[in-house]
Amino acid sequence: MLSAMPADPLPIEPLDRPPDATVVLPGSKSITNRALVTAALADGVTRLYSALFADDTLAMIDGLGALGVSCVPDGADGSITVEGCGTGFANPGFGDAAESIEAVVNARRSGTTSRFLMPVAALRSSPTVIDGDRQLQARPMGHQISALRELGVSVSELGRPGRLPVRVQGPITGRVCGIAGDASSQFASGLLLAGGAAGLSVKLTPDPVSWPYLEMTLAVMDAFGATIDVAEPDNSSEGRVVTVRGDYHSPGTYRVEPDASTASYFLAAAAITGGRVRIEGLGRTSIQGDVAFADVLAEMGADVIVGDDSIEVSGGSLHGVDVDLEEISDTAPTLAVVAAFASGTTTVSGIGFVRNKESDRLAGPVAELNRCGIDATETEDGFVVRPSRLPVPAAFETYQDHRMAMAFSLIGLVVEGISVCDPGCVAKTFPGYFGALEQLR
Repeated sequence: MLSAMPADPLPIEPLDRPPDATVVLPGSKSITNRALVTAALADGVTRLYSALFADDTLAMIDGLGALGVSCVPDGADGSITVEGCGTGFANPGFGDAAESIEAVVNARRSGTTSRFLMPVAALRSSPTVIDGDRQLQARPMGHQISALRELGVSVSELGRPGRLPVRVQGPITGRVCGIAGDASSQFASGLLLAGGAAGLSVKLTPDPVSWPYLEMTLAVMDAFGATIDVAEPDNSSEGRVVTVRGDYHSPGTYRVEPDASTASYFLAAAAITGGRVRIEGLGRTSIQGDVAFADVLAEMGADVIVGDDSIEVSGGSLHGVDVDLEEISDTAPTLAVVAAFASGTTTVSGIGFVRNKESDRLAGPVAELNRCGIDATETEDGFVVRPSRLPVPAAFETYQDHRMAMAFSLIGLVVEGISVCDPGCVAKTFPGYFGALEQLR
């Protein structure tokens, strides 16, 4: 169930005391969408528990429905029941007329839906149009289009070159393709998810940025019975070769971890307020790379305790760091906010590719830090934050980007006079975010 639309701009009231809380978080968007795809391609019925219900996951459910897969959400217990198509996915229910029936997938603003379902649709011999709203149409798709063509798939660009909408018509006939390792990991994840049904080797050259996001993909695939082989490179310029094969089969049930990217905002809140926040269901055993954000907070001076199944952060005397966020790039806006409350300079590098996310996540954080009086500048692959004072009151622009809205709202927990424009954009991944923030009170 999506929350009611908050006021715009939404004022954020400062906390009257540092938080001391255990925060309950929804399931991971990244894992939910990966599990939906693997369950759809598997033999048997799968029930996903603790799944996320947000715009991105609902877009995936509807997209799979357009391809003939039944996904039934149950908001009462947070589950989704998926009737897997197994080897019948290629032409589900269309019989001899399949060649003439065109499916249409509207991915809305969901990058994972478009980039996962494009290669999944290519498993079929019937055509599929993949489209989305204007924000998604502006995001690059060329790397995946080229890889699919390398696999013998017909891809017609119906708008601007390398952008949505596209018409895809399979089946996949090739078994080896290459994709740029320094492009979004979503491209490779989509190919691997489809490859688990077709059998595929994906060459990543150079060695991929955001490898933990691909490890997450492979971990979900493994739970559904895929056979996976990762050939490590002799040097990073050569990149890994990931080979996946074998038919998926349902494990019956699959439980989704809490979202580690979302956890970063609450852990950051503890760091900047001097309070304590505990997140359960995430820890050393997590398959999400973004749990490493807690290590960055520890490096900045916060007190961090990471257990097998929990993370707890208590605020400390924060200082600037020099950090490469390549492997946890979704946390860049969150770190920009934490850096504004640290003594000394914070330099973030390794994330030039985040300019092509929902917004430019280098230019945006820098502009918004400048807006509230914090000295910050862009670099080629990151940004530098040089705070000399606390942030001043501001109404933050969010650029239709859920991560910008969630990260910059944290400043309002400490500083009077903070508001967030277009707060409803958080519905993309966490419609209840501002309500959850109240758990800190």
